Amino acid sequence: MSDSAIASAAPLMTVKQLSKSVTDASGSLQILRDIDFQLRAKETVAIVGASGSGKSTLLSILAGLDTPSSGTVLLEGQDIFALNEDARAALRAQKMGFVFQSFQLMGNLTALENVMLPLELAGQRDARQRATQMLHHVGLGQRLQHYPKVLSGGEQQRVALARAFVVQPAVLLADEPTGSLDFATGETIMQLMLDLNREQGTTLVLVTHDRELAARCERCITMEAGRIAHISERG
Repeated sequence: MSDSAIASAAPLMTVKQLSKSVTDASGSLQILRDIDFQLRAKETVAIVGASGSGKSTLLSILAGLDTPSSGTVLLEGQDIFALNEDARAALRAQKMGFVFQSFQLMGNLTALENVMLPLELAGQRDARQRATQMLHHVGLGQRLQHYPKVLSGGEQQRVALARAFVVQPAVLLADEPTGSLDFATGETIMQLMLDLNREQGTTLVLVTHDRELAARCERCITMEAGRIAHISERG
């Protein structure tokens, strides 16, 4: 996306004064503090920072999987925390895709069935055809009937990418998607993710420790001790 197009794009997601704290026997722990930023349609954004800086908690809140102590998240103008849990789950199914370091595939389902699952849950009648096409697209056309346990880590992450992108989400949230892969496989997976992002016009939000990987995104949000320390634009 060009600089002028990015500048003029309306925000897809707006994060407003987001804070998160938890309390246990030792007292209160502030995990996130006064987080404010916007995500623009079709852009790629990396969230980086040391372990414990709040990256994964922030991603979970963006997804509506965790709730903030204060503040909120707007997705296409909809306050996701004004919705009940069922409505948030429906919104996730319609608008969001997820990729995790640990793949999170269903072990009792084949590669094809894993990718079909979100389409079937959404009531799509062409789920098998669309899932088959997506698996061919990520280079797994010969692995449709294989179960996760017989797939390599890279192949499992390709299945996870296919499952995430097959629903054509408005936003894809990825938590250390290459963290459990060797360097070469991780590079391949990251390039595939960026290619799919461009093809579908999805907004990609990526939590990573890998600075080289983060540098390939259009913006980088650096977290320190639960706050945004810096937001940089590529180029």
